[in-house]
Amino acid sequence: MPLQPPEISRRHLLSMIGKTAGGGLMYQAMASLGHAQESSYRGPLELGRAKRGGKVVILGAGLAGMTAAYELRAAGYDVQILEYQGRAGGRSWSLRGGDSFTELDGTRQTCEFDKGLYINPGPWRVPYHHYALLDYCKRFGVQLEPFMQVNFNALVHSTRAFGGKPQRFRHVQSDTRGYVAELLAKAANSHALDQAVTQDDLALLMEDLKAWGGLDAQYRYREGHAASEYRGYDSDPAGGLMPLAKPSKPIALQDLLRSRLWSQINIGQLYEFQTAIFEPVGGMDMIAKGFERQVGSLVHYHRKVTRIEQSPQGVTVSWVDANQGGDGGAVQQVKADWCVCTIPLSILSQIDIQVGDPMKAAIAAVPYGASFKVGLQFKRRFWEEDERIFGGISYTDLPIEQISYPSNNYNTTGPAVLLGGYAFDNTHAFEFTAMKPEDRVRAAVEFGAQLHPQYRQEFQNGVSVGWHRIPWINGCFGIWSDESRKQHYKNLCAVDGRIVLAGEHASYIPAWQEGAVLSALDAVKRLHEHAQAAA
Repeated sequence: MPLQPPEISRRHLLSMIGKTAGGGLMYQAMASLGHAQESSYRGPLELGRAKRGGKVVILGAGLAGMTAAYELRAAGYDVQILEYQGRAGGRSWSLRGGDSFTELDGTRQTCEFDKGLYINPGPWRVPYHHYALLDYCKRFGVQLEPFMQVNFNALVHSTRAFGGKPQRFRHVQSDTRGYVAELLAKAANSHALDQAVTQDDLALLMEDLKAWGGLDAQYRYREGHAASEYRGYDSDPAGGLMPLAKPSKPIALQDLLRSRLWSQINIGQLYEFQTAIFEPVGGMDMIAKGFERQVGSLVHYHRKVTRIEQSPQGVTVSWVDANQGGDGGAVQQVKADWCVCTIPLSILSQIDIQVGDPMKAAIAAVPYGASFKVGLQFKRRFWEEDERIFGGISYTDLPIEQISYPSNNYNTTGPAVLLGGYAFDNTHAFEFTAMKPEDRVRAAVEFGAQLHPQYRQEFQNGVSVGWHRIPWINGCFGIWSDESRKQHYKNLCAVDGRIVLAGEHASYIPAWQEGAVLSALDAVKRLHEHAQAAA
């Protein structure tokens, strides 16, 4: 199998920064990479009523496009949306049994999941600080449930440590914290911290270290009750005349350090993944359906945009029927006063769009990240029944990188689907995407069996999405560097004549639905100001 050990990813880099330099520097690094941006949303947009009606054509019925349509219609504009696909939502997408889709080379997959089961190939989480998206979910009646990001009983795994045997997340986390606490306590007792900690505060620090690290009375991290209260017991406390609880034995410090498993336990500490995190009940596309209930009558499906022209008087969008294949048949046109374009830049860069050179350069300057996901259906929820893993994520250095267990329908019988592999913006993402869909599924099962031997016996079917092979986006999300943002970002977001762009690519929260929504809110506000000035 051609897949190689992982190269360092941005998330691994951020995790390493957090471990070695502290949270403040990690947050700076996250911000420079486009992560950790708190939503700027402070309440519903109030555009005010337009002085006179105007026509707006919106290109794309993803969350950005539908947000723009909802707000502009409320302000009195005549709005229509042109959408390439036969559904709304864009990357806010869920795959269920019977769903089919075609990749760039014509390969067609049909999902075979049992009724009620699904996988989210695009976004799959909604952090608590994505205020705009949460507000729209509330207003549109989209029910949410908790998403289990961190499960202390999930697994962390390295092919190069402990003979390839997975370890419990809680063991690695508790032992890492315990040894750090012990070392810091030794440093404090040897007066190495005298310049940093006053004598009055030293006693408080020692008390804190003892509690935080699960240290014994001598400030040691050892097998015993204190450590087992964090890492768990080999034999849990019981009842009646059952055997007494048996403390568990920590992993030796040297083995823990050399395993590098500590690099897998910190993602849940990053701001964008801190609880509470949510998911829509029934699949991520429930959010898209919530928007669609509001503006679905405005959407015209199977419209493949081929040209976007503008003049001082208005905008003309040419399109063909995406259902007809080839050249799509006769070219048709939509004329409007204004245009909000939410087409991903990976596609927009291939379309003849009549904007100024600064915006054209910005459109061409943003590459799209690679990503793949594999959904696997199994006969039973063996991760719950056999291993007591209820939700959460297991991490591995294998090319699948992570296994996410469903955060719903706990403790039920019958088939279930888990996320059997997910990588983005690294070698594994490109390598999996280059494989045939059935080979991606097969590889995910083989790799996953190294964490869960039950895979081979319990597997039923699977589906996979390699985002660079999806025709309507050719990638996963827009990737900005510090330099490209400095040079092109404002030009990308500017109102160019009668055209403005929106989408997650026009935000500081790339790859998140919140970025798409905030971008749309900002774009329509500025477009409305232009329209009122021209009225």
